[in-house]
Order: sequence, then structure tokens, then C-alpha cells
Amino acid sequence: MTTTRPAGRPLAEGTDEAMTTRAMTTHESSPRERRDRPYRTRGSADIMKPSLGGLIGKYALLLVVLAIMVFPFLWQMSTSFKGAAENIYDFPPSLIPKAPTLDNYAEVFRTIPVLDYAWHSLLVGVGTVLTNVVFATIGGYALGTMKFRGKWIVLAIFFSTLLIPGEVTLTSQYLTVKSLGLANTLWGVFLPGAIAAINVLLMMAACRMIQPDTLDAATIDGANTMQRLRHIVWPNVRGMVSVVALFAFIGAWDDFLWPLVVLSDPANYTLTVGMQYLSSNFAANPRVIAAGTMIALVPIILLFAVLQRQFFKGVEEGSVKG
Repeated sequence: MTTTRPAGRPLAEGTDEAMTTRAMTTHESSPRERRDRPYRTRGSADIMKPSLGGLIGKYALLLVVLAIMVFPFLWQMSTSFKGAAENIYDFPPSLIPKAPTLDNYAEVFRTIPVLDYAWHSLLVGVGTVLTNVVFATIGGYALGTMKFRGKWIVLAIFFSTLLIPGEVTLTSQYLTVKSLGLANTLWGVFLPGAIAAINVLLMMAACRMIQPDTLDAATIDGANTMQRLRHIVWPNVRGMVSVVALFAFIGAWDDFLWPLVVLSDPANYTLTVGMQYLSSNFAANPRVIAAGTMIALVPIILLFAVLQRQFFKGVEEGSVKG
């Protein structure tokens, strides 16, 4: 039988109802109970969370790795804003310039045609992205979803190319480009990177995640290869396409050795080769070299800042969408 307490009447101390109410109030107001700890407490059976010591060690290691990776960039950026009167080799290093100046950046623009070189790099980068996205998607679809004789031989060839350093094939690539009459041209810079084996393998892995029954059903319904690529494959590999596109552009933009080999006319230089040309002229002025390096990094930083949301969102895309 349930008893009711008259309204406005206080609970008597020591009664079961008062003790229960006090325990519930204490439990609800306790911040320790409300907070979802990111670590496992002693005696807890939640093995999915690390212990407190493990969590501290993980974040300490993360800070060390972050410092190792970010510090050179910060030092280079700080150096680019320092004047000639400041010592850039102080220890411990000073990352905040005492008298910031843009003279180093102005000197870069006065010495080399930065905009022309950046335009050349942009042309090569955009062309590399387009060809890698198109051909890697088609090749990955064929290797990931189709069955044909000699498929494992083709895969072995693709994997073997990943084991060969690029310097080994440098001479053969140059002779091929020269025989085609593309030496000292941007077409010659673009051609060897038009499609990369690693991108084909990445797209193959993405295409293999598509359910074969879905492709078979589309084939039975009369869809041809291009329709399957457009309506089934493409919506499910856009995440990997964004990965391929971003890394293809970064690789083409940052490439130095191959453009240096194939280009002989300074008027056709890409930005990275032009910055090395700047370095040879200003070997005694690391501040100008640092400014040129920061100029070359700006497009990549802006590109990743704009596309990072689509990049990470696309990577997380998984199952076939209806």
C-alpha cells in the first residue's frame, strides 16, 4: 500500500522516505557521477577506456610528436619575419620576432617571378588531380569488382612499382619524355605523375567495399559500365577520391627532383624549383629562403583548410547509399 505525504509537510529525519530522497539528491548533484571520465577507474570493467596513467602517457607522447612536427614550421615562419639585426640561431630559439618585417617576402617577389612559377605548379597540380581521379577510379573499379584472367599478375605489377624508388626510373622517364619531344615543357613535368600506382590500389580497396550483389542487380536491370560507375560506384568512393585528389595535388605541387631534371629553361620552372633557384642566389640569407618556403606552403595550407571537412567526412563514408 502506498502512502502519500501531505503537501508542505517536511519529511521526518530518519525515515526511509527522507533517506531515499537525500540519497537521490546526492547522487544527482554529484559532478563525479555526472561526468563521463575518459579513463578507467580502479576496479572498473570497462576495458575500452585506458587507465589514468595510460591516458596521461598517450597525451604526453602526442605533445612530443606534435612539437617535433610543428616546431620546424613555426621556426621557419618566425625566421621569415625576422630582420637582419636578429639572430635566428639563438638557443633556446625565439619564435616571436622582436621587430617583424615583410622585407624578406618583398625580396622574394623582386628576385624571382613567384606568380609565374606558382601558375606553372597550379597547372601541373590540377592536371595531375584530374587524371589521377579519373584513371585511378576506372582502374580501381576494374581491379576491385571485375574478374578477368591475369588479374593477379596486374596486381603484382602494381605492387612491385611501389617497391622501386623513384630515382631508379628517373633516367628511363627522362629518355621517354625526351623522345616524345616534351623535354623542358610542363607536359613533360605532368606526364609521369598522371596516374600513380598507389592511387589505383587505394581506389581498388574502396571499390571492393561495395556489395557485389548491388552491382549484379544493376547489371540485371540493364545498367552498363558507365551507369554503374556513375550511380553506384562514385557515390560510395567519394571519400577515397578526396584522399587521392588531395594527395595528388600536394605531391605534384611539392615535387622538386623531376621538374629540376626535365626543365632547363628558368622561364618554365615550377614554384619548388624556382625557390631552389632562390636558395642558390641567397645562400647567405636564410631569412629570404624561409620567406620563399612560406610562400610555397600557403596554397597547400589554404587548400587543406578549405577541404579538410569534406576530406575527413568523405573518409568516414562507408556503406552503399540508397
